[in-house]
Amino acid sequence: MEDRNHLGKIKTTNRVEVIGNGLIDIPMLQLLKPDGSEHESAQLPELDQTLALKIHDTMEYIRILDERMVAAQRQGRISFYLASTGEEAAAVASAAALSPHDMIMSQYREQGALAFRGYTTDQFMNQMFSNKADPNKGRQMPIHYGDKALNFMTISSPLGTQIPQASGYAYGQKMAGNEAITICYFGEGAASEGDFHAGINMAAVLNCPVIFFCRNNGYAISTPSEEQFAGDGIASRGIGYGVKTIRVDGNDPIAVFAATQEARRIALAEMCPVLIEAMTYRLAAHSTSDDPTGYRSRDEEDKWRAKDPIARMANWLTHKGWFDEKQNKAKVDKARQDVLAALKVSETIPICGIEEIVEDVYDSVPWHLQDQLTSLKAHIKQYPKKYPKTSGSVR
Repeated sequence: MEDRNHLGKIKTTNRVEVIGNGLIDIPMLQLLKPDGSEHESAQLPELDQTLALKIHDTMEYIRILDERMVAAQRQGRISFYLASTGEEAAAVASAAALSPHDMIMSQYREQGALAFRGYTTDQFMNQMFSNKADPNKGRQMPIHYGDKALNFMTISSPLGTQIPQASGYAYGQKMAGNEAITICYFGEGAASEGDFHAGINMAAVLNCPVIFFCRNNGYAISTPSEEQFAGDGIASRGIGYGVKTIRVDGNDPIAVFAATQEARRIALAEMCPVLIEAMTYRLAAHSTSDDPTGYRSRDEEDKWRAKDPIARMANWLTHKGWFDEKQNKAKVDKARQDVLAALKVSETIPICGIEEIVEDVYDSVPWHLQDQLTSLKAHIKQYPKKYPKTSGSVR
């Protein structure tokens, strides 16, 4: 049996030394200034005009989709929505640095990554309206997307569950010898869940090719980050677990792209996890069930609004001579029209029958689920006004 030494490379000292917070200075990668101009010493990644414009246009599209769907929820047309306003660069620019074969395990604010991969407006709408055109048959609440063809794992509501799952999936990719990695998105609030620690430690010990992408937007719903943890953000935790770590300006699309590109290279070449902490800000409410005026000021929001990633990217594209204001306006107008048209169509598509609730699990529906379905139908028939979308189809 091999002898082991858990002391490893630990150095000895002859006096008491207390290691405190702030001993390791973790810098934040920033390539573009808030006005979109490049830092003089910036080492920019290779990024052609086509890809750069796709990053910008996808961010712009998601901003439009978010605005329209928040309004739709306020009008009672859908039940729930989560916007990513101000955080678009974190999802879109990171997705741009991946291979289509890489698996994405998302939290619930990465619709930009899915749109970048080709998820259509109709698909977004059908999921949110839970109609018959939704592949999930309306079993998920709005914004819980998933697409097998696009390597986008279906979203689940419980915070942090995707983190150990990502480690396991990446371990499977490694064992299969795939030239692919897994990226796992979550917020700094979810990093307070036990699954974060279990998942990142598993990936570190088993050398899983996974990128842990943390969007540190300053708030876990209404709890500011300084009330969540005392350490140096989430990046310092990666170092503590022996994970290679990058901190990046999450409102700088070019920096996010560069950081993710390098993280992917390391994860694949060295078969190891990489943690990215993207420092950003949630300009929107946490969800349509939230009112941020109760826990933050308008002045605070305005300071971050000046760092808007979409404007930053547009200014950089303009400096490069790649941005045409007239063409962009036409694209924005078309996106607004497409979103509104898809919304109107999707809300007219019927929802799935109530029988779908108990199907697709067993070869034949067992007796206890049949009994539950019978009771549910009786309840809906008794109170039809409470279930206007369902009562008409119950027989």
